[in-house]
Amino acid sequence: MIADNSEKIVTLIGGSGFVGRHIVRALAKRGYRIRVACRRPDLAGHVQPLGTPGQVMPIQANVRYPASLAAACDGAYAVVNLTGVLVSGGTQSFDAVHVFGADASAKAARAAKASVFIQMSALGADAESASEYARSKAAGEVRAKAAFPGATIIRPSIVFGPEDNFFNQFAAMSRLVLALPLIGGGETKFTPVFVGDVAEAVAKLIDRGEAAGKTYELGGPEVFTFRQLLEFTLDTIGRKRLLVPIPWSISRVLGTVLGMLPGAPLTADQVELLKSDNVVSPQAQQEARDLPGLGITPSSIQGIVPSYLYRFRKAGQFTAPKGIPE
Repeated sequence: MIADNSEKIVTLIGGSGFVGRHIVRALAKRGYRIRVACRRPDLAGHVQPLGTPGQVMPIQANVRYPASLAAACDGAYAVVNLTGVLVSGGTQSFDAVHVFGADASAKAARAAKASVFIQMSALGADAESASEYARSKAAGEVRAKAAFPGATIIRPSIVFGPEDNFFNQFAAMSRLVLALPLIGGGETKFTPVFVGDVAEAVAKLIDRGEAAGKTYELGGPEVFTFRQLLEFTLDTIGRKRLLVPIPWSISRVLGTVLGMLPGAPLTADQVELLKSDNVVSPQAQQEARDLPGLGITPSSIQGIVPSYLYRFRKAGQFTAPKGIPE
């Protein structure tokens, strides 16, 4: 398998980020040659040690400039578009990245005669959603499939792992505030998925070499409410904080205000997104369009999250585990 793969190039568009670096590792183990296409390859040196010398190469590309994508995809066996933004603004708008970017990436893959094209979407993608993020993700899926017949779509739920922007963010917040907000009451449901499982799913799909046009929904083994996820976070780091339910009407105002701050910890559009559950559908499970269908046993948050959240405990790694006197 590895000997066969050594002649195959996989281009990861937006591959220097959180999910991308784990996909690089999974593909490198399989022997693929990997191009990590990103806007700032000079800042992507961290991906090169994930493979053998010369196996992983950061190159410059931007989904807003099709010519750069054509160069990045030239000669590629498989192309994966991982680009995405959580907050829309300026040149990095939802339309520019999620819609135009998906279209341009798929067209570049087709022009390069790639065998496989995978578009990273999101479990909340919905053309009828009140959230612009969800609508743009759905539109990107449509454009990708139109530009590359047989394109594979993957829709992960909240992705967790050492560099995630969910558990780390709320754990960090808990060190500074006495209460955490439960948007809409905290009853929205999620199936958090481990980034390593997402990477393995992408690698398996590339191994198969299929262009069957399927949409895979990737989630973990358990369903949690937003409240339960915050309770788990606080329990993991050993901190007690109030969890304050905030009605949707007030949440939207809060999102509007916070969305104006640098880094936008919450936006009005994200509030709209939180009104819909983020779980794997029964249909995807029945049709084996999920992790078990790909032969992957989903990892639980209990088995992984504590391994990187310990730094948020009062004494970090020196905090005694539960049941052991300090």
